Amino acid sequence: MSDAVAACWAKLESHGRKTLIELFGTDDQAGERVRMLSNRIEWGDGDMRGGMLCDWSKTHLDRELVADFEALADAAGFSAKRAALFAGEKINTTEGRAAEHTAQRGVGKESSVEEAAALHRRMQMLVEAVHEGALGQVNHLIHIGIGGSALGPALAVDALSRDLALVDVHVVSNIDGVALEAAFKACDPATTIVAVASKTFTTIETMTNAASALKWLAENGVSDPVGRVVALTANPEAAVAWGVDETRVLPFPETVGGRYSLWSSIGFPVAIAVGWDEFAQMLMGAAAVDRHFRDTDGAENLPLRAAFADQYYTRLRGCQTRAVFAYDERLGLFPDYLQQLEMESNGKRVTADGVAVSGPTAPITWGGVGTDAQHAVFQLLHQGTHLIPVDFIASIAPGDDLDPAHHRILLTNCFAQGAALMVGDPGDSPARNFPGDRPSATILCDDLDAATLGALIAFHEHRTFANAAMMGINPFDQFGVELGKQMAKRIEAGGNTFDASTDALLAAAGLSLV
Repeated sequence: MSDAVAACWAKLESHGRKTLIELFGTDDQAGERVRMLSNRIEWGDGDMRGGMLCDWSKTHLDRELVADFEALADAAGFSAKRAALFAGEKINTTEGRAAEHTAQRGVGKESSVEEAAALHRRMQMLVEAVHEGALGQVNHLIHIGIGGSALGPALAVDALSRDLALVDVHVVSNIDGVALEAAFKACDPATTIVAVASKTFTTIETMTNAASALKWLAENGVSDPVGRVVALTANPEAAVAWGVDETRVLPFPETVGGRYSLWSSIGFPVAIAVGWDEFAQMLMGAAAVDRHFRDTDGAENLPLRAAFADQYYTRLRGCQTRAVFAYDERLGLFPDYLQQLEMESNGKRVTADGVAVSGPTAPITWGGVGTDAQHAVFQLLHQGTHLIPVDFIASIAPGDDLDPAHHRILLTNCFAQGAALMVGDPGDSPARNFPGDRPSATILCDDLDAATLGALIAFHEHRTFANAAMMGINPFDQFGVELGKQMAKRIEAGGNTFDASTDALLAAAGLSLV
């Protein structure tokens, strides 16, 4: 940590603490506070115009804290790191490469944007060919991947294909055969294609599941199972060697990391499910947030402002978790998606320079869907001993055609929970006392369409990057994923012994060590 960064943290730590009620103060002060901390990001035009309101007014940020966090961002080199991100520089220093997911959305280094556009055209041609019957009748797609190669597609397909799916998509990630068998039971092998998503085309869980899918096709009368496979990979040579015809290999660049890869050919199942135009709208919404993040300085930069609050609660208030609740059934997988994005990116203990971090890094991200969560975990949020910042996400437009009472009750519950967390209630007994002063933020979308989903995901990508920049860590490697997998390979290879407990478990499960 540089002396300048240390000085900024020292100043931030010297701030007194006002309650949220005190921060809202008089009506005039409250109005000014909402105007300062509640702002919109917009995209599109005409009938395609959309946007989302990002309201951080129920957090403990105030004008002085925001100014000091702006100084911290400056001292930590945020602007230079952001410029390096969009310029395609090798900001993933431990792996010696750039992080160019924004180029997939058309915002980044010119040559990378051009390459992404060409790869998208190739993907679009295959998507449209499938829809037009070039691979025969296709009613089902089994998409096999893991991590970002599965979480992103699963989220987008679930969110966007509920009203109308051109192809029924099943995303399988778990090596547990139960997951793959469930997809088999839901699909007719005669009208099923398989997408295999692996950056290296060597990921053991993915390739094992892919082999089982080919076996299922063959055992059910498909004469050329591998002819039903589409490969999504940064290693096209390996896919061709595995047997996939190069016309059905959709590459993406090495500089696109797994948890940032939805925008590349990893988004193939999304385009298959809902059509290319919807996938393009998702890219457009994300690009609007890219431009906002790239071109806006200080606290007016909304992902950066969100990171200010994240740093405040994690570093200055000792909050170990952050909860995310989507008051929209279509975003049921969004907390799961954010878990990987935030915890794999920023769950680090050393800086990009390899020295120990000076404080806590990523909190534990968790959450659920409202109103279900209100009848479960909200007890702890309101009356537990943990201080847990909460994010609420909702859409003004409903996703259903039922009685408007459904959506009205949904939204009023969402807004009421944030208000209740803030103001509390003294109650008439200790058991009925709600202390209040518990922070929340709300992202209120105009609608939940493809562009909005893209914007929501990009917002959180940039929020994650902004947090990393202020902490001085590299959010684009994930070496912590590897050690357990390496040890599992040693078990598979045989001839290894481990600690006494692990050896006993292997023996109890009938797994030989020789």
